[in-house]
Amino acid sequence: MTSLKFGTSGLRGLVSELVGLPTYSHVRAFCAMLRDDDTQAQGEVLIGRDLRSSSPLIAAQAAQAVADAGLVPVDCGAVPTPALALAAMTRGCAAIMVTGSHIPDDRNGLKFYRAQGEIDKTDEAQILAWHDRLGLSTIPTLQAKAAPYDALTAYKARYADFFDSSALAGLTVGVYQHSSVGRDAICDVLAALGAKPLPLGRSDSFIPVDTEALRPEDEALARQWAAEQRLDAIVSTDGDADRPLVADERGVFLRGDLVGALTAQFLGADAIVTPVTSNSALDRPGLFARVFRTRVGSPYVIAGMEQAASEGAAVVVGFEANGGVLLGSDVTRDGRMLPALPTRDAMLPILSTLALKARQGKLLSEIATEARFAVALSNRLQEIPQDRTAALIARLDADDAALRDDSFSGHGGVVARDCRDGLRLTLADGGTVHFRASGNAPELRVYVEAATPALAEALLAENLAFAAAQTR
Repeated sequence: MTSLKFGTSGLRGLVSELVGLPTYSHVRAFCAMLRDDDTQAQGEVLIGRDLRSSSPLIAAQAAQAVADAGLVPVDCGAVPTPALALAAMTRGCAAIMVTGSHIPDDRNGLKFYRAQGEIDKTDEAQILAWHDRLGLSTIPTLQAKAAPYDALTAYKARYADFFDSSALAGLTVGVYQHSSVGRDAICDVLAALGAKPLPLGRSDSFIPVDTEALRPEDEALARQWAAEQRLDAIVSTDGDADRPLVADERGVFLRGDLVGALTAQFLGADAIVTPVTSNSALDRPGLFARVFRTRVGSPYVIAGMEQAASEGAAVVVGFEANGGVLLGSDVTRDGRMLPALPTRDAMLPILSTLALKARQGKLLSEIATEARFAVALSNRLQEIPQDRTAALIARLDADDAALRDDSFSGHGGVVARDCRDGLRLTLADGGTVHFRASGNAPELRVYVEAATPALAEALLAENLAFAAAQTR
C-alpha cells in the first residue's frame, strides 16, 4: 500500500514512493486535467522546489512530464511556495511546487496550482482520475530543458512596495534560517523595511520545522538567542516558507492563530476564515465582524474565503493554526494596494505582526497578553496509521460513550462535540481537546485549550498519553 495521498495541501508521501514514475505520472495527470478543461491547452507550467535533498530530482522529473504533456516547463529553482503561486497568478499559468513542507526529509510532495491559485478537492479527484486513465508504466530519460525564471524578486517587491520603508525601523529581528527556502528573502525584506535582521541557525541539511509541533530544541534555541542578543523578535518559517514562526523578545513563540489574528487586525479585516483548530477566543464578540470556521487545510480555507466575499465582506483574511495567512481580497492602506494572494504565506504575517508591534510601541509579549487568547498547545503522535486515529475518534464521538465519559470525568465530562474535522470536545471545566489525523503524514494531532499554561500542559500530556494507549 502506497503512502502517497492528497492531504491538507498537495500530494505527499515517502520519497522512495514518490521519486520516478509516481512523480512523472501524477504531473502528467495534472497537465491532462488542465488541457481537458481548456484552462491551459498550451503554455507554461512553473516549477519550484524547497531545499530538501530529494527535491531537485523530483523537480526534474516533473519538468519532463510537463514537456511530454505538450506544455512548457519553466524552472523557478529554490523558491518559497507563495512566491511561486504569485508568479503563476501574475503570468496566468499553472505551477507545481516540489515540497514536503514541514515533514521529515525522507518524505516529499507536490503542490499543484492553476493560474487562479491552489487546486481544490474537485481538482484533486480529477488528477487521480486522469492518473488512472493514463495508466503510465514507464518514465522516459530526463532530457527536458526548462528555461529559468526569477519568481522571487516580484514576491519581495510585493511587500517592500506595500509597507512603508520605515515600517520596521529600529527593530532588531533574529531570523532562524535553518533549511527554510525563504531564509534569505525574509532578511532582504526586513532590511528593506528598516529592520536589522540577524541571521541565526542556518543549516546545510534539511530540518523539519513544524510550526504546530515545535521541537524542544527549536524552543531552546529561541530562548538562548533571546538571552544572548537584544532582539525585538525572532522569526522563521517552515521548509517551503508558507507557515510563519514569530517569537517575542523572550524567545517565546506566539501561536500561529494569534499571529494570524494580529495580521487580520493590522490589515483591517472585516471577515476572517480559519479552521476549527484555531483558538476559541477568535469567536469572542467584537473582535472581528464575521468569523467563518472550516476544516483544516488551505483548500477549505479558500472555499470559506470565497463564501465570505460572496456574502459582502470587503477585507477577507484566512489563516490556520499553523500561522499561514491567505489573503482573500485586495487591501489598501495609506494609498498602497496589496493584491489578494489566496495561498498560504509566511511573509505577510511576519511583517504584519512586526509592523503592528512597531506602530503600537509595545513588546510582542504585551500584545500577546492583551489578545486574551486561551492557552493553546498542540503536539502529535507519529507513526499512527489513519485508520487507528479514525477508530479512536469514532469511539469517542458515538460508539463508546463510556470511554468518553470515563476519560474526561476528571474535567467534569464532555459538554459539547464538534466533528467537522476530527473530534473537538468541550469539557465542563472550560477546557477543550481536539483529536484529528494529519492530512500529510501518519500522525495523530492533539490540540488543547485551557485557562492557564499549567492546565494546558497537563491536559495535553494527559491526552497524548490517552491517545497513545488507545492507538498503539
